[in-house]
Amino acid sequence: KEKQRGCHNMKSKKTRTIILAALLAALTTVATMIIRIPTPTLGYIHLGDGLVLLCGILLGPGLGAVAAGIGSMLADLFGGYMAWVPGTFAIKALTALAGGWLYHHMAGRERMNMPVRVALCGIPAEIVMVAGYYVYEVGMELVAGSAAGAAVAAVLAGVPFNIVQGLAGVIVCAVLLPVLGHASAEMGERIRT
Repeated sequence: KEKQRGCHNMKSKKTRTIILAALLAALTTVATMIIRIPTPTLGYIHLGDGLVLLCGILLGPGLGAVAAGIGSMLADLFGGYMAWVPGTFAIKALTALAGGWLYHHMAGRERMNMPVRVALCGIPAEIVMVAGYYVYEVGMELVAGSAAGAAVAAVLAGVPFNIVQGLAGVIVCAVLLPVLGHASAEMGERIRT
C-alpha cells in the first residue's frame, strides 16, 4: 500500500509540473501580447520576459526553457511575426535556461533576499536575450542581402530597446515570483494531501 501511495504521489507531482509548465507557457504568451509598446525598429517592448525568467526559476532550467520558448514563440506566431518564431523560441528558451540555472545554482541564495537573487540571475539571462536577438537580427539582414557592415549597424539600433525590455522583465519577475512561487508551492501541497 505504501508503494502504491508513493507511485500516486509521483504521478501527482508529474501532473502538477506539466500543468504548471502549460500555465506558465500560456501566461508568457499573454504577457508578451497584452501590452506592446512599439519601437522605432519595428519591434515592441513587452512584459513577457518577466514570465520567461519565472519559467526558468519555477520549473527549473530544462522544463522552464521549453515552456518559455513555446510561450514566447506562440506570441510571435499569433502576432504575425513569422520570421521571428524560430529565433524567439531558441532565444527565450536560452534566456530561461540561463536564468533558471543561475537561480538554482547561486551560492548562498537562501540568505539573499528574493529581488537580489532575481537581479543576479535575471540580468545575465537578459544579456543572453539581447545578444541572441542581435545575432539573429544580423543573420536575418544578411539573408535579406544586406552587407555585413550595414547589417551590424542597422541592428545596433534595436539593442537599447531590448535592454529596456530585459530590465523590465527582471522587475516583473521580482514582483511576481513571491506570488507565483507561493501559489505553485500551495498547489503542490494540495496535490500531496
